[in-house]
Amino acid sequence: MCAIQAGKRGRRVVVIDHAKKPAEKVRISGGGRCNFTNLHTKPQHFISQNPSFCVSALSRFTPQHFIALVKKHGIAYHEKTLGQLFCDNTSQQIIDMLLDECADAKVQILLEQKVTRIAKTESGFTLELGQGSMSCHSLVIATGGLSIPKMGATGFGYDVARQFDIPVVETRAGLVPFTFTGAMLDYVKSLAGIALEVEAGCGKQSFREGMLFTHRGLSGPAILQISSYWKDGQAVTINLSGRADIFDYLKQQKAEHSKQELTTALSRILPHRLAERVVQDHRVSVKMAEIGDKVLKSVAAQIEQWQVVPDGTEGYRTAEVTLGGVDTSALSSKTMESLSVPGLYFIGEVVDVTGHLGGFNFQWAWASGFVAGQHA
Repeated sequence: MCAIQAGKRGRRVVVIDHAKKPAEKVRISGGGRCNFTNLHTKPQHFISQNPSFCVSALSRFTPQHFIALVKKHGIAYHEKTLGQLFCDNTSQQIIDMLLDECADAKVQILLEQKVTRIAKTESGFTLELGQGSMSCHSLVIATGGLSIPKMGATGFGYDVARQFDIPVVETRAGLVPFTFTGAMLDYVKSLAGIALEVEAGCGKQSFREGMLFTHRGLSGPAILQISSYWKDGQAVTINLSGRADIFDYLKQQKAEHSKQELTTALSRILPHRLAERVVQDHRVSVKMAEIGDKVLKSVAAQIEQWQVVPDGTEGYRTAEVTLGGVDTSALSSKTMESLSVPGLYFIGEVVDVTGHLGGFNFQWAWASGFVAGQHA
């Protein structure tokens, strides 16, 4: 996106990528259909030490701007849920669109090229590559984060920042499944494969979306979302039904269907295997008429406020994004240029701006790339 904009301004632009193919993260995103933006993109959907840093870029390149580009190239798309837009066919269409735009802007793309050294010069920068050197007036770092190292993700962008004494906010995996050990791992493994809609919360933040029990822990959109706000040792509170009236519901069931068992009543609002497990936890195997309010309140509390303390996450291996990154206090929010090193820019995931799940991180990539491309 940055290269396209700079090329349109008549700049001679080269994109250097150490990968064999361009835009691999675009290719694998959205199950291969690329969740390329979100209609509801707002600054509150992003995490940063400076929450207002993203405002300028997001206001100058909106989801509608990217949609217009998608339409220009005749790419069919649809809204899935919560404003998430996906290609009808394949994410390769988005890659081809960007490559075509680069070609139109006379952008040169060099693949399988590693930058081994960067030096500042009076007129810009000199880069040492595996096959020679290159000089430039402006240098834009668009290397992404540490997520999914098997795709080639590295800490190169952070190393460049540190080389020029630009501060980097500590990084960690975001939008990532939780893992457990010991008895809690045995517990979630016994429920592996169960998917349901929940409300997961940590601190003041909560998300109501899907959750999945796995053989390693908990996953699904609600868990990925809350993982970006979770810190080691913190408890995560999960409402397993998404309802806030479980005790009232159980009392009603007791009054109207006194001869049914608790499992039957719970199976109306929970997956059957989970309902069985909740009943097993409370050692209640009698008819509803014989269960007192104290037990029903305890059952309701477990469903509405199930608390877990994850042992950790699956880490960068499966994380969709990297939290933290180049400190926004060292960058101009209007141009993405370093305040201390003229001509050096940082855009996208390498910056300390991380979006929620659902197309927000791509929109930040497009927007930050767009504004940098107007100035680099």
